Amino acid sequence: YWKSLADSLTTNYFDVKAKIAKVYPNPATTIVNFEFNQATEKNYILQIFSFTGKKMYDQPFMNGKISTITLGNDFFRGIYYYKLSDNIGRVVETGKFQVVK
Repeated sequence: YWKSLADSLTTNYFDVKAKIAKVYPNPATTIVNFEFNQATEKNYILQIFSFTGKKMYDQPFMNGKISTITLGNDFFRGIYYYKLSDNIGRVVETGKFQVVK
């Protein structure tokens, strides 16, 4: 019993996934970069939403290491959320960043 309990605790502890993308600068002013751990061979879809849920950005991201997004006039000061999905629509990562203008 104790061994199986210890095994399950160890498995759950080390089962934390590493982040796929690093987002910087945070807070952002004019641009935000999404840097992937390695040049990705997968196709991802990057979506960015405002705090109120409005979709601000929706683009596929293919075969690269860094994607730079220019924050236009419609990106006001505040918190924004991103969602990274694979090519069949499964969400593989979510996160947030701040815009200060």
